Amino acid sequence: MPQFWLEDFIPQLFWLVVAFALFYLLLSRVTLPRIAEVLEARQSRIASDLDKAERLQAEAREALASYEATLAEARNTAQTLLAERLAGVTAEADRKQAALAERLQKEATAAAERIAGSRERALADMSHVAAELAQSAVERLIGVRLGVAEARAAVAQGGGGGG
Repeated sequence: MPQFWLEDFIPQLFWLVVAFALFYLLLSRVTLPRIAEVLEARQSRIASDLDKAERLQAEAREALASYEATLAEARNTAQTLLAERLAGVTAEADRKQAALAERLQKEATAAAERIAGSRERALADMSHVAAELAQSAVERLIGVRLGVAEARAAVAQGGGGGG
C-alpha cells in the first residue's frame, strides 16, 4: 500500500496539514460565521417575537381590565337608573292609588248619602202611602173617613213610619 511507504510519508503529512489548515480557514472564515449569523438572527427573531408576545399579552390584560371596569361601571349605572326609575314608578303608582282610593271613598260616601236620602224619601213616601192605605181601609171596613193627620198617627203608632 502506497500510503504506508515511509519515503512518501513526509509529503503526505505536509499535504494533510495544508488541507487541514485550508479546511480550518474555510470553516472559520466563511462557513461558521454564516452559521453563527443564522443562529444569531434566529435567536434575535425569537427574542423579538417573545418580547412582542409579552407586550401584546400585557396590552390584552390591560384591555380586559378596561373592559371589565367599563362593564362594571355600566352595570352599576344600569342598576342605579333602574332603582331610580323603579322608585319613580312606585311613587307614581302610590300617588295614583291614593288618588283612586280617595276618589272611590268620596264616591262611596256620596253613594251612601244618595242611598240614605233615597231611603228617607222611600220611607216618607211609604208612610204617606201607608196613611192613605189606612184611610182607605178604614173607610171601606167601617165606613168612616179618617183625616190625614189621624191616619198618619195611626200608622206611626202601629210601627209603619220607622220602617
